[in-house]
Amino acid sequence: MTDTTDGSNVTRAVNLRVREDVRSLIDRAARAQGRSRSDFMIEAARRAAEEALLDQTLVQVDRATYDRFVAALDLPPSGEGFDRLMAAPKPWRG
Repeated sequence: MTDTTDGSNVTRAVNLRVREDVRSLIDRAARAQGRSRSDFMIEAARRAAEEALLDQTLVQVDRATYDRFVAALDLPPSGEGFDRLMAAPKPWRG
């Protein structure tokens, strides 16, 4: 594995084995966006990694804040926006 330096960013090779049909799909998508396979895969993997980590985010609050949050969730919907939504025509109701 060869490391290269680009300015202050160090890059390292990542080797992947994929089925031919998956590689073709990735190549088609990369070409559609005018990008290289590597750039396309790096960006897709980065987005997936960020989403996976965001899904694991834990927010801790004190008991009083938690109780206020739960109380707000338990309130029935109301307000001008809710009233407009409920009065809007429903296309699925014919």
